[in-house]
Amino acid sequence: MTAVGDAGAAPIDLRLVPAAATAWAVTAAGILWHTVGSVVAAVAAAALTAAAGRFGDARRADRNTRAGVLAVAAVATAFAIAIGLQVAELRQHPVAQRYGTLAAVVVTPTETPRALGGNRTMFRASLLYLDGRETSGRVLVFASTNDLTELTAGTPVRFRARIGRPTRRDLSVAVLSAVGDPTLGEAAAIHRAAAGVRADFADAARRALPVDQAAMLPALVLGDTSAVPRLTTDEFRASGLTHLTAVSGANVTIVCGAVLLSAGLIGPRVAVGIAAVALLAFVVVVQPTASVLRAAVMGAITLLAVLSHRRRQAIPALSASVLALMIATPELAVDVGFALSVSATAALVVIAPVWSRRLVARGWPKPLADAVSVAVAAQLVTAPLVAGMAGTFSVVAVAANLAAAPVIPPITIVGTAAAALSPLWPAGAGLLIRFTGPELWWLLGVARWAAGVPGASLTVPSGPAGVVLIALSGAALVGAWRWRWVRRAAFGATICLLAWTVSGLSAGRDTIGG
Repeated sequence: MTAVGDAGAAPIDLRLVPAAATAWAVTAAGILWHTVGSVVAAVAAAALTAAAGRFGDARRADRNTRAGVLAVAAVATAFAIAIGLQVAELRQHPVAQRYGTLAAVVVTPTETPRALGGNRTMFRASLLYLDGRETSGRVLVFASTNDLTELTAGTPVRFRARIGRPTRRDLSVAVLSAVGDPTLGEAAAIHRAAAGVRADFADAARRALPVDQAAMLPALVLGDTSAVPRLTTDEFRASGLTHLTAVSGANVTIVCGAVLLSAGLIGPRVAVGIAAVALLAFVVVVQPTASVLRAAVMGAITLLAVLSHRRRQAIPALSASVLALMIATPELAVDVGFALSVSATAALVVIAPVWSRRLVARGWPKPLADAVSVAVAAQLVTAPLVAGMAGTFSVVAVAANLAAAPVIPPITIVGTAAAALSPLWPAGAGLLIRFTGPELWWLLGVARWAAGVPGASLTVPSGPAGVVLIALSGAALVGAWRWRWVRRAAFGATICLLAWTVSGLSAGRDTIGG
């Protein structure tokens, strides 16, 4: 199965897409609705494959359709059995018999604890021992912030906890509420080294930059948002820039791409090897949670597409990665971040190049065409998911991301180099960090300005209703964009909104001055 993006472009290989979509749908349905859900998803996948096969070559439609349906049915059966066994195992887990009781537990955090306010903190962890008996399973832990100030990912911690039922269907076995004083163990050497790098980098940033920039740099480079003020978080959310403070495939692409640029000096094979090592070190330092591993895979796929200039290879690689991740970490099937990463990656390698070529054909400079196409394509496919998750839609997200795009690569590259240098040469790391100051000032200013635009963030229905509403609106806008009057109306609305914003800012300054 292939599809043609536009005239002059190589057809996109879609043969693995049905298998990947089926594995994802069956796994998600099995987690959310157990056996009934996975069976319904499997039947629906086979029916859709049969329907899609009718649109192929009429001479080979029957043969292709039968082969496609059989392949999808085999994938659906395999993943339905696998997720069914895992869900059944969760029901029989020893901790399931202890809901509502107290127990002595030992867990290993898979991420740095996040402050919730009110002296409370939360982190995800792997369960190691339950009342002295060795066990396993993913848990969510709530505890006092003061008791866990030195806790980092990979550090075993022992405490008494009240065991509760999981609040979400994501293959977690329990929610633990810590009671009493915890006892910290010793993390593995690799985890201690990674924690040291993060701490040294944060200290170097505080010494070299103003407070707001020093809090933002670790968030952009390593995904550490612990020091970011609530006001800045709200501004980034309203302006559609929140994704910058989470480790994503873009981080991986920028870091590995910077290494691969040295291929002309050290040779392509050595450059690829160094990029692989850099990727591994980056994942370890950032913390190898499921979301980071997802970002590493998606970033590597995007990098492959950029380097090879062959979109035909990108979608099979993306589909294969989805299949592999569904096998290795099936809980990603119900993770919104995973859906955002996959949809954004697909948009960047399928939609954005087509739009960019069309803009270039109309006389746009290629760098500007690429930037606009990437920002609009990513916003188009991710906005419905964000709306369904948060119940909001950022009107200024495209403009804010375009304005922020030029400073993200230098912040990521220089910041990552400074993080690697901070344990070895703090003064050198501080010098590098100072070079990120102007870029951070610009980024914070963009977020502040965009969040101040009247109606920057619109409230929409959350859940499936929000997803459908924004998806249909986006599809209607793309379909209508071919008409000149729609483009002129959009341009006029943008000018009016910009004038309204500038007048509001001027009025604010006049009020302050008076």
